[in-house]
Parts: sequence; C-alpha cells; structure tokens
Amino acid sequence: MPKSDTVAEASAGPPRLALRDDWGRFAALIATGWLLTNLGLAVANLPLKFLLKEELLLSTAGVSAFLAIGQCSNYVKPIAGILTDSVPLFGTRRRHYLLLSLTGTGLLWLLLTVVPRSFGWMLGTYWVLYTTVVFTSTTLGGVMVEAGNRFGAAGRMTAQRIATFKIGAMFGDWAGGFLADLRIFAIPAAICAAFHLALVPLFSKTIKEPRTSKVNRQALSDAGAQLRGLLRCKVLLYAAGMVFLIAMEPGFLTPLLFYQSDTLGFSKGYIGFLMTVNAATGLAGAALYYFACRRLPLGLLTGGSILLNALGTLSYFFYRTPQSALIVTAIVGITTALAMLPVYDLAARATPKGSEALGYSLMMSVWNLTNALGDWAGSRVYDHFARNFEVLIWVNVGTTLVALLGLPLLPRVLLRSRDGDPAPSQ
Repeated sequence: MPKSDTVAEASAGPPRLALRDDWGRFAALIATGWLLTNLGLAVANLPLKFLLKEELLLSTAGVSAFLAIGQCSNYVKPIAGILTDSVPLFGTRRRHYLLLSLTGTGLLWLLLTVVPRSFGWMLGTYWVLYTTVVFTSTTLGGVMVEAGNRFGAAGRMTAQRIATFKIGAMFGDWAGGFLADLRIFAIPAAICAAFHLALVPLFSKTIKEPRTSKVNRQALSDAGAQLRGLLRCKVLLYAAGMVFLIAMEPGFLTPLLFYQSDTLGFSKGYIGFLMTVNAATGLAGAALYYFACRRLPLGLLTGGSILLNALGTLSYFFYRTPQSALIVTAIVGITTALAMLPVYDLAARATPKGSEALGYSLMMSVWNLTNALGDWAGSRVYDHFARNFEVLIWVNVGTTLVALLGLPLLPRVLLRSRDGDPAPSQ
C-alpha cells in the first residue's frame, strides 16, 4: 500500500512527525472514535431489548431473532472491508465512508423512535441502522490495524480498542439500565444518536486524506484478489477458528437477561449495574494485556487466557443471588477479555498489508456471527428447557477448551513473538 494512501497524514511529506508523536495522534483519534460509538450503543442496548420484551411481547428466542436478523450485516463485514480498502468514495479511501456512516447511524437511531412499534417496521429500520454501524466499525478497524502494524503496536492498539469498548460499556450499560426503567425509548436513542453525530465534525477536521483516483474496472478484481489472499492466509483462518470456538456462548446473552429479570427478579437498574461491573473488570483485563503483550510471547498469552476463560465460565454455576451474580460477573468480565485479546492480536499481526480493513472485518464477522448463532441456540434451549443453564455452561466450556487444539497449527515465529517485535513475513 503506498504511503500516500494512509489515513492520517503522518507519512505524507515534510515536516514528518516523530514516530512517538505519530503513534500518539493515531491512538488518540482512534480511541475517541471507538469510545463514543461504543458508549452510544451501550446506552441504547438495554432499553431496546426491554422494549422488544415488554412492548412487543417477544419471547427469549424472539428477541434473539430480532437482534440476529437486524444485525445480519455484521456477518458480511468483509464486503464493507473490501469497499473501504479498495473502492474510493467521493475521492477518498476511508474518510467519506466514516463520515457518512456516522451521520447515517445518528439519524437512523432518531428514526427508530418514531416508526410504528411493530416487529416489521422496527426490524427494517434497525437493519438499515446497523448497516451504517458496520461501515463505521469496519473503517475504524482498518485505521487501527494499519496504524498498529506501521508503528509496531498491534497488541497495544488491540488492548486500547477493547479498553475503550469496556469504558463505553461501563458508563453506557449503567445509564441504559437506569433509562430502561423510565420506559421512554426516545431518550437513550437520542443520546446514542448525539454521540455518533458529534464525531462527524471531529473526523471531518482531523482526517485529511489525499485524493485518490475514481473506481475503475480493476477495483473489483483487486478486491477479489485481496479476499483470495486472506483466504490463503492460514494464520488468519486459524485465528478465525479460534474466535469461533471462544465466542460460542449459548445462553449467555439474551437468555441471561430473561433469567436475571424473570427468574431471579433483578431490577433493570441492577442488570445494568452488573453489565457495568463486567465492563470494568474487562477493562482491567485489557490493561493487564496492554503490559503483558510486550513481555510475554503470544503463544503463552493465548493458551493461558483460554484456560482462564474456561474456568471463568464454570463460575456461572454459582449465579443464583444478587451477591453471587456480582462476583461471577466480575470474574467473567476479566477472563473473557483476556481470552479474546490474544486472538485479535494474532489476527492483526497476520493481516496482509493493504487489506487491513478487510482482514479486521473478517475477524469481526466471525465474532458477530458466532455470537448471534450461540445466542439464538441458547435462547431456543432456554425457551424449551426453562431455567436450565447447566447444559449451556458445559457446552460453552467445551467449545472454549477446543480452541487450544488450534495453537500447534500456528507458526512458531508468531507464537514466540512479543508486541513491538518486527512483523514476520506474511
């Protein structure tokens, strides 16, 4: 990828900033984007689920199906990755994708508050809304991977991405639980819209991208070549398989919400508080990984974190009271974060140059599709075998441990590497 094709102009012509200054500017800009988008989505998350549960009267499987279908564009993120890597929009490679998707997300959250409260109308609006969310996430992901590889900081930027997600969830989930009790969906939706729209002038001012040539006939074949190259990248495929096994959590998303609300009798505010605790301990896990990835080899971090995640999942057997739920939530928050970070670190280091957004979006698609399938399967089991969490817990532990079988298949040079080491030949 030519240097003139970068997003921020850190490599474009004199005077060139020092590497540390370049890294700081990239990190701050990307972190701001991740933080505000994740914070907004977290604020609206619980109110939307309770609207579907209490106003549309959907079952556990119904809520899960609504979210799975509405977010289906998450499962084909590589298409968005191909576009943002290869097909300029209005003369820029990433800038206008980002600005237009942020604007669309903000406006569509507002539209979601006024469409008729029916399954069809809300699902159609939500599907279009989430397509804009996908383009925002994919574009930011491409910037993150590009910057991480250029500055030798893929692990730190991965930890930063998870940290901003957890910070957004810490405050957003707590606020979402409080706002869900008000039963006025327009308020959290407007807050989410405001956070996305606030990023438009920020990125419009700070991301100055060189003009690129218009799309030509070669663009789609180049995109196809990128996809074929990624599919031949065994390291990336192994990492995707590990993400699938680790992310498969049948019963731990929508069914847990119904279990907390209907069976255990937790208030919406307390459910939001538990989600905040999960995010806070996940943030601690991201902070731990930020420092560990420069000191310990990637193979040791990956294997150890998978074992920790399996142990954390077993703690769900004690999820019975508000007090035990608090302890289990704190444990699972840190173990889940530690399980995912090494895998995404691995994927970032294995992504070929010039395909940053596509490689990142491929991993996100696996993660999102797996979560949706696991949630739907768990919801079906929960509706059919009411309150039976034990089977779901054992299945989750088993799929997580199977991910260990993928470690010997990865190149030793990657397993022995630490963050900051020169990138291995791809």
